[in-house]
Amino acid sequence: MFLHLGDIVVHAHVEGPPGAEALGPPVLMLHSIGTSLHLFDPQATALARHHRLIRMDLRGHGMSGVTSGPYSMELHARDALALLDALGVRTAHVVGLSIGGRIAMQLAVLAPERVASLVLMDTALEFPPPEAWQERIDAVLAHGSGVLADTVMPRWVVDPSRAAAKGLRQMLERTDRHGYAGSAAALRDARAAEVAGRIACPTTVVVGDRDIATPREMAEAVQAAVPGSRLVVLKEAAHLPTLEQPEQSTAAILGHLRALGPQPGAEGGMAVRKSVLGEAHVARAQAATGPLDAAFQAWITENVWGGIWTRPGLTRHQRSLLTLAMTAALGRQEEFELHVRATARTGVTAEEIAELLLQVGAYAGVPAANSAIRIAKQILKEDGRLT
Repeated sequence: MFLHLGDIVVHAHVEGPPGAEALGPPVLMLHSIGTSLHLFDPQATALARHHRLIRMDLRGHGMSGVTSGPYSMELHARDALALLDALGVRTAHVVGLSIGGRIAMQLAVLAPERVASLVLMDTALEFPPPEAWQERIDAVLAHGSGVLADTVMPRWVVDPSRAAAKGLRQMLERTDRHGYAGSAAALRDARAAEVAGRIACPTTVVVGDRDIATPREMAEAVQAAVPGSRLVVLKEAAHLPTLEQPEQSTAAILGHLRALGPQPGAEGGMAVRKSVLGEAHVARAQAATGPLDAAFQAWITENVWGGIWTRPGLTRHQRSLLTLAMTAALGRQEEFELHVRATARTGVTAEEIAELLLQVGAYAGVPAANSAIRIAKQILKEDGRLT
């Protein structure tokens, strides 16, 4: 999609399962200098299974608009905020790589209430020496971004001969010279004091063990500057690991997000139960709990909601569909009604329910499907999702 945001048009991709908003804040991904949102292509499929995923081309990169430089970290951060505003997103987990990680830090300082957590990949508090960036700026403005390819590729990847590395080189060569120079100025001018000690959200710092652009000691400095953050080191990975070491990169991001999500057990089960069934329903069920069913309620919360619904193998949307099919087929009308109401939060549509009940009719019998259709029609009309 393309969106007018202030003085530029921003190119962005938004993906994710139906009902992803109920799973928590979306994930915003910010790429490195000289690349584009495609830097995160290998991670997008896995992340979008369980999260609303937002990727943007930074100002001056990819298919986003180009303005005259110099740019600043704050300018890039405000672009990201404008995108979140345009999409109606109040808070987001932010994943940033290289300059994207430094922009993410700036965003967390600029608007801490908008950042749920950070994944800071192969980045730094500042990027000395500034003279080196000025040399790059001068070279790029004179000859185009491709002039840097032979210099930066050995820093970006371990093996420049691989297809992924050649793809990165093409991204760099196609980057507008003014866009690259503008962002290079932001890297030149970034200072640690702008962000160090000013970030309080949950943070994971990720670095490749063969990153010579922002080596481990720089990552450790970021970790030290963000209280409570943790460090993950990727093996045989250079500065831009998402394409060269996609599995490790994806695992690091997913590990961060899963650690913040509902965990197996009673507490996580209660969180999922409220998210799926609604807090009002759960409050009524708890208020009605007595000696006869207290142990049962605790058991289903811990073992069904906390032991099954928290598993990552199926999306919540998929589990919702399966639950509807089984309760309809077995004639469990009260449970079927409960989970039809829950579809307003799990993202299952009226069209999907109609298809599902055709399957129920075919494999569980017409009477079971008829009863379920009657219940579903009534609830969906009440909710305004069916006329």
